[in-house]
Amino acid sequence: MYKREEFSPFYTFLRPANKFTFRFENALRILRMKKTKQSLPFSFSVYFWPIVILAVSGLIDSIYLSISHYRVYTDVAYRSFCAVSKAINCDTVSQSPYSIFLGVPVPVWGVVGYTLFLLFMPFTRQAEAEKKRVWPLLFLISFAFSLYSIILALISTFHIHSYCMMCILSYGINFTLLFSTWIVRRRFGEKNLLKALKQDIGFLRQMKTKAVFLFSPLLISVILLILFFPTYWNFVPPPLSNHIAHGITEDGHPWIGAENPEIVITEFTDYQCFQCKKMHFFLRNLVAKNSEKIRLVHRHYPMDHEFNPIVKQPFHIGSGTLALLGIHATDAGKFWKMNDVLFNITKDAQTIEVKELAEKVGLDLKALSYSRYDRNVRLKLIKDIKDGLKLGIGGTPSYVIDGKMYVGQIPADIIKKILS
Repeated sequence: MYKREEFSPFYTFLRPANKFTFRFENALRILRMKKTKQSLPFSFSVYFWPIVILAVSGLIDSIYLSISHYRVYTDVAYRSFCAVSKAINCDTVSQSPYSIFLGVPVPVWGVVGYTLFLLFMPFTRQAEAEKKRVWPLLFLISFAFSLYSIILALISTFHIHSYCMMCILSYGINFTLLFSTWIVRRRFGEKNLLKALKQDIGFLRQMKTKAVFLFSPLLISVILLILFFPTYWNFVPPPLSNHIAHGITEDGHPWIGAENPEIVITEFTDYQCFQCKKMHFFLRNLVAKNSEKIRLVHRHYPMDHEFNPIVKQPFHIGSGTLALLGIHATDAGKFWKMNDVLFNITKDAQTIEVKELAEKVGLDLKALSYSRYDRNVRLKLIKDIKDGLKLGIGGTPSYVIDGKMYVGQIPADIIKKILS
């Protein structure tokens, strides 16, 4: 029998190879372990909390947009941070009639939607849910959110022609929620959606007491919103009573307020300018409460490219035509009534029903229809525009007070001076 020492050179040669083989196999074993660890699915919490954070972010965004919508209509000095241009302007989107749905502002519906989504989340952590219940319902809610986002984006593109950055953020949140709930359904839930929805309904029936406790207040709130939400976006002027004087200046411009005023405010406005509309009704109410101190004089300055030479591209189409109707009403002694009606027209001026307008104001239909082509009426409008150009007015609304011009709004210190 051979001794080990006799083969020591051969044995010595094999040892490094054995060491190398051992190390190589060990390395492969470690790689397999790492690969196995990487393929392990994430825990439920890794899916749950990001979705909660997303829904809370959507809720906060909707609350901000709801407050912004309210301030756009009620605060004459308000301008949101994202009103950066004609194309990117949250205020323009808020001013659109599309910002109201079923008598409630769209962002308020967003608050309701995200609240509903978050109310479902506690059910997913119930032991009985087995980490897979209610996710099909959340997936459908997210799908509805995403579909509504597409509709709103199309409206912004083809009707409003302006985008809201905070709205775009909500669109991103909605699509991310849709993807996230889809992932959770694949990871934990039943693949058949209809079957899974039936199981969700059965699960909620088991949790009937908790479901009623959580969802009943939200349902009641929705009903109250639809029935009693204040329509602050509808500007209501004070009634034209006999105790508020009105007349025509020596230059032929309509005025309302004090016969012997302490302060005279001359407004240059456009009937399709939202800020003009908001400021006009603010001033009408201010004059009504201070009718012995303030006189408001109206001048027409439509930013319509067909009438105003500083407007080079189509803009506020039809506002010049509305100004002509207002001038005719001045000659007929019905300007302030007509003025309030014209500022509340939301349709394009080319589709306005002149007959309906004549009936509201109490004017002769034939004369009102012809006024748009009346040379004298047009000359009066041209004079208003030329006077505005001489003052250097480049946008509306603009105000002249004590020889000084203010664009966009009247400074707060001037208002305080009036009210003191």
